[in-house]
Amino acid sequence: MIKTSLAILSLAFVAACAATPVADLPERRGATLPAALPPMAMFGTPRPVASTRSNTEIARDFLELSFEMESGRAIPTLSRFEGPVTVAVAPGAPVTLNRDLERLIARLRAEARIDIRQVANGPAPASITIQTLPRARMQRAVPQAACFVVPRVSSWAEFRQARRSAGALDWTTLETRERVAIFIPSDVSPQEVRDCLHEEIGQALGPLNDLYRLSDSVFNDDNFHAVLTGFDMLILRTYYDDALVSGMSRAEVAARLPAILSRLNPTGNRAAASGPSRPHRQWIASMEDALGDRLPLQSRIAAAERAVQIAVAQGWSDTRIGFSHFALGRLTLARDANRSVRAFVTAGTYFRRIDPNGIQVAHVNMQLAAFALSAGEADQVLALVGDALPAATRAENASLLATLLMLRAEALELQGRPSEAATVRLDSLGWARYGFGADQAVRERLTEVAALPPQS
Repeated sequence: MIKTSLAILSLAFVAACAATPVADLPERRGATLPAALPPMAMFGTPRPVASTRSNTEIARDFLELSFEMESGRAIPTLSRFEGPVTVAVAPGAPVTLNRDLERLIARLRAEARIDIRQVANGPAPASITIQTLPRARMQRAVPQAACFVVPRVSSWAEFRQARRSAGALDWTTLETRERVAIFIPSDVSPQEVRDCLHEEIGQALGPLNDLYRLSDSVFNDDNFHAVLTGFDMLILRTYYDDALVSGMSRAEVAARLPAILSRLNPTGNRAAASGPSRPHRQWIASMEDALGDRLPLQSRIAAAERAVQIAVAQGWSDTRIGFSHFALGRLTLARDANRSVRAFVTAGTYFRRIDPNGIQVAHVNMQLAAFALSAGEADQVLALVGDALPAATRAENASLLATLLMLRAEALELQGRPSEAATVRLDSLGWARYGFGADQAVRERLTEVAALPPQS
């Protein structure tokens, strides 16, 4: 229900591994920064990948996602919207929001087969109302939230009032969903707005839980996936299948899931892998400490180390152990570059076993490419970037895509190919405008990447 802002995925890697002093930047700035940025690039036709897990595994995931809160608190009955779902956007939303919302609604209709449409914001409340407001104002009410969704209200004013009423915003007391409000910051990048739309509309319609073990879902607090995946659309399609109805118990839903999934996902009719482990509260607490910003850096590093130790002790082979090492790599960047590289390499080893062409591997490659660029290893940069670009594009992650292209441009410069470098750099800027937003943020990222190569 609350999408948190995780610094670990901010991609702000370069200050720690720059091989040149900041004093060199002004001389490079004129050569790397164009006077005017190109138009914003936006993604076209979605390319979701179907889930590859067995239906038995997906049924287990469905039940955990739908009948438990993130805290582990049980949800007694299934709740969903019954009948057509309407979505309205309150005035003041960023201009890119409506285009991304149209794309998302089209996907929900085509892939999840949900009867959902956008309507004008008016006196009669829509099923789902999206309201944007400044991040600072939003976080005064819900600290650390990048965006969030709540039931039984349709506006910020109603939300503020409902907070004073015990149980008014309690999802576990719902039997049928009728009105839901989504709150998104208005002063963030277009990609952040889009990411919030996908996660919060997904939870407004369906699952209320997040599971770290899911490698192919936005219903996962590691935030690797930014848009609803093929797995997520299957979960939502199952949620709104005619064989289910609001008010069903967990046992009643469990009894019907095999037939539903067999019909919706016939390729999943095969033997299941061994059952997944239950959420490990100590590991989750360690990751929350590592990813948060309330502790000093050394304490956050220690928390990531605990997460790695727990993952190893539990014998996990899913995305949790890879993410534990990834977090450690991010946190040690500024203090111990060699240790950071080892952590990223280890994370990549686990992620490749799970999905060799996945978005997790692309994030690892980006970090390793930055180190390679700072060492002047242009060939290695180009190999790592080339391997990562398809996943970044498929996952519609413009900030990652832009950074990878910036790294490629600098590697081409090192190889004495300035014309090719200029073309790639210009291409990166359109994606950066969507991924990072403000022109200043785009220029800062380009300057940071330009500072990585060793100076002659």
